[in-house]
Amino acid sequence: MMMKINQPYFILNLSPWPILMAMNTFNLMISNVMIMNFKFNIMSLMNLIMIISVSMLWWRDVIRESTFQGNHNFYIMNLIKFSMILFIISEMFLFISFFWNFLHNSLAPSIELGLNWPPKNINFFNPLLIPLLNTIILLTSSFTVTLTHLYLLNNSKKKTIIFMNLTIILSIYFLMLQMLEYKQATFTFSDSIFGSSFYMATGFHGLHVIIGTIFLIVNLLRMMKMHFSYIHHISFELAAWYWHFIDIIWLFLYMTFYWWNN
Repeated sequence: MMMKINQPYFILNLSPWPILMAMNTFNLMISNVMIMNFKFNIMSLMNLIMIISVSMLWWRDVIRESTFQGNHNFYIMNLIKFSMILFIISEMFLFISFFWNFLHNSLAPSIELGLNWPPKNINFFNPLLIPLLNTIILLTSSFTVTLTHLYLLNNSKKKTIIFMNLTIILSIYFLMLQMLEYKQATFTFSDSIFGSSFYMATGFHGLHVIIGTIFLIVNLLRMMKMHFSYIHHISFELAAWYWHFIDIIWLFLYMTFYWWNN
């Protein structure tokens, strides 16, 4: 007779999503390289659609395991939180490389830049206009997502959904203003290392805002379907961590890329 051993771990079922995600991500990279050298490649669009589809199905399975099958106990949730902390740290080092590059070139501009920073003939943004407004928007969204968490802990569904919607609206407003800022810019990505540094850093941050907004929208839908309780809402908690990380990174971006150049 076999003895059942009590242990806190959850053994995952076999899943096709990791290998499919890896294959499509690799194919997307190859397709994008081909686009740089040739014309538009339909494979790139197909791989992007496949990545989005696999992500949705993978997320669906995780929701089933946690919400409907009850496999995510408190021990598993702590492991997931630790994994999210490691992921945020890895993202932090990505932005540290952007800051390092920018500060190195701004503190000691090379002869190719005319020993000036910003280089001559580059009219930079006024940090007190759209950049400051975007800063206020993100700080406000950080406050609203914190209120969302507070009301979720107090089982106030109506207020939770209201402040969650407000956070998403603020995030979309931020993205719209960033698009407007890019449209009004008088310099491009190819305007020396200044242009490439600025657009790489702010563009990657914008990509993170898009990902964070999708993360929040999925959690809003789950809130409306009553997937969360005041003791079991790890998906929203991780989304809130990620959103606070985005806000902190933007503060450093504003102080270095915008205020430093003024």
